[in-house]
Amino acid sequence: MNRFDFTPYRRTMVGFDRLFDLLENHNRLNSGDNYPPFNIERRGEESYRITLAVAGFKPADIEITAQQNLLVIQGRKGEEPQAGQFLHVGIAQRGFERRFELADYVRVEAANLEDGLLIIDLVREVPEAMKPKKIPVGTLKALSVVSDTADESSVAA
Repeated sequence: MNRFDFTPYRRTMVGFDRLFDLLENHNRLNSGDNYPPFNIERRGEESYRITLAVAGFKPADIEITAQQNLLVIQGRKGEEPQAGQFLHVGIAQRGFERRFELADYVRVEAANLEDGLLIIDLVREVPEAMKPKKIPVGTLKALSVVSDTADESSVAA
């Protein structure tokens, strides 16, 4: 069992609680069940793709929910009458739930089901106010006091 103690780091690093919680809970949430298999692909500087192998599922059987920093994919197979008697069942027909923790400002752009693969495209859109800005360094100029002559003449009168 791999258990890391982040207590010393929690005492000295302010604002990283969510990161430590994710690391500590990762094994607990994803232990055991590896169904359905999936790929995570980086497709560009700010875009990603999650591909799940969901053979036998129809678009109506799959529900995708995007919340803040969490993507939940659920598959519920409807009960369909079988025409014949199966001698071997190798294609999984059970329901599933996959959860993906998303970084800040990551949103689902599209979801598509093709050839037994559920493809979910994600994009990270950081608001302009949150993007780093370069601040030009200029030369220091001496400050001068600006006086308005009209104001001085009205005060003297």
